[in-house]
Amino acid sequence: MNYNVDERGYYGDFGGAFIPEMLYPNISELKKNYIKISNEPGFKKEFDSLLKEYVGRPTPLYYAKRLSNRYNCRIYLKREDLCHTGAHKVNNTIGQILLAKRLGKSRIIAETGAGQHGVATATVCALMGIKCVVYMGQLDIKRQAPNVARMKMLGAEVRSAESGSKTLKDATNEAIRDWINNPEDTHYIIGSVVGPHPYPDMVARFQSIISDETKWQLNKYEKRDYPDFLIACVGGGSNAAGLYYHYLNDERVKIIAVEAAGKGIDSGESAATSALGKEGIIHGSKTLLMQTSDGQITEPYSISAGLDYPGVGPMHAHLFRSGRAEFISISDQEAMDWGLTLSQLEGIIPAIETAHAFAILDLKKFKPSDVIVFNCSGRGDKDLSTYIDYFKL
Repeated sequence: MNYNVDERGYYGDFGGAFIPEMLYPNISELKKNYIKISNEPGFKKEFDSLLKEYVGRPTPLYYAKRLSNRYNCRIYLKREDLCHTGAHKVNNTIGQILLAKRLGKSRIIAETGAGQHGVATATVCALMGIKCVVYMGQLDIKRQAPNVARMKMLGAEVRSAESGSKTLKDATNEAIRDWINNPEDTHYIIGSVVGPHPYPDMVARFQSIISDETKWQLNKYEKRDYPDFLIACVGGGSNAAGLYYHYLNDERVKIIAVEAAGKGIDSGESAATSALGKEGIIHGSKTLLMQTSDGQITEPYSISAGLDYPGVGPMHAHLFRSGRAEFISISDQEAMDWGLTLSQLEGIIPAIETAHAFAILDLKKFKPSDVIVFNCSGRGDKDLSTYIDYFKL
């Protein structure tokens, strides 16, 4: 079975482009050009140069000695938290803004939940002198105040989404409305592997630098270019897609995707799409989606602002449905406890999204010979107020 996107824009049964008529010209333009432009020597040279000189790539593949000793296996952390802006998101924003410039766009819009994608977009727009508008849910604006301040310092306009759960889903709705009203001069940078084709594939390709580096780094440390397990948190799923990308069809590698169970899968306050979702269409693609019996979207919940999305990207829906990936749901409490554990074991304060991934170490048993790579997708600076409130620090 092939786990990459097909020529129709589908991963198995999931994907496609279910969009308003007004967006067909923009989507068609992207589909026609994104691979061709990103393969041009001039684009690749500029992209690679910015990743190296501006973002700070390659990011380290760090052997976590104390964590490995405690769990009796070989644990590596892919340190995306060390990227400029504090997360993996900047890999994609650089790629998409370079693409938008070559398509003649002069205005960038984006949605953000935890704020990392918004900060990354605002950062690269400032670097390239392009107008930037970021949509963010009202609730997320409150709980991610440091990132809101960063975006404003970088010159971006932050617009509050006041409808629904006032989180990522609603910010995405507002961004799509903006794009419909401004199709000529505006490029919409989706921050995750969601949305209509070609976005899931385009974002995954720009994030695939993560697994590309992992291969040669593992070869250096382990004398083989593949691990036994890849583990990443999944909301929409861009950090996971980047880590999995070059291993999707390598059956030697087991893939684990970690979702947010919130206050419990059956609590009514969860974002565990694999457990609670069924086929539906959200933000332009067919995927697994939390919804009521009559197809209304169920409001997601997670203490993490980056994981409270009611669906999952079509690549991940296919990985789950096909059995290629194992999906595990982690509660708020388990994730928060692991935020503290990783901080005190390895001196790395993770984003709460990232902390969800590490919590599976208490749920699964690994062999001493197992080589495990976690994507350390973001740093915890943005979540300090949540950690402070939760632990009464």
